[in-house]
Amino acid sequence: MRWRQGRRSTNIEDRRGRKVKAGAGIGGGALLLIVLFVMLTGEDPSRVVEVLNQPGAASSDRPAPPSGPRADDEEFDFVRVVLASTEDTWSQLFDRSGRRYQPPVLVFFDDAVRSACGTNSAAVGPFYCPADSKVYLDLSFFRDLQNRFGAPGDFAQAYVVAHEV
Repeated sequence: MRWRQGRRSTNIEDRRGRKVKAGAGIGGGALLLIVLFVMLTGEDPSRVVEVLNQPGAASSDRPAPPSGPRADDEEFDFVRVVLASTEDTWSQLFDRSGRRYQPPVLVFFDDAVRSACGTNSAAVGPFYCPADSKVYLDLSFFRDLQNRFGAPGDFAQAYVVAHEV
């Protein structure tokens, strides 16, 4: 696939190198307090969960020390081109029907990530979270595509990105 000349999307968040604590979830006592708070105030439970899952709400996301180029930087660049292609294509299709396309943000991460849909490990694979309109991708999934699923190459990778969008 000839992708190097393609437009790169800037609609991304690069969270690679950040560590998410595995046990950073809500404990039983805290969950009970949240349920009581929601019942007493009539607050929307999904809004409470959204606030608790915001990156600034807890200090469990810590950037890694700065480092040099990463081994997956070419894959990162490739995904940005594929994402830009989906943005261009869907925008044109929506324009033809008189509507406006709102593209999702693509979040790159390593190992685990916190989203409005909860904390997920890379083991779940790429996913879309409708609660925050973001696509989440750990680039190590591309190695799984090749080694575990027998689907190597640019086309398989582009298909995964387009599918999540």
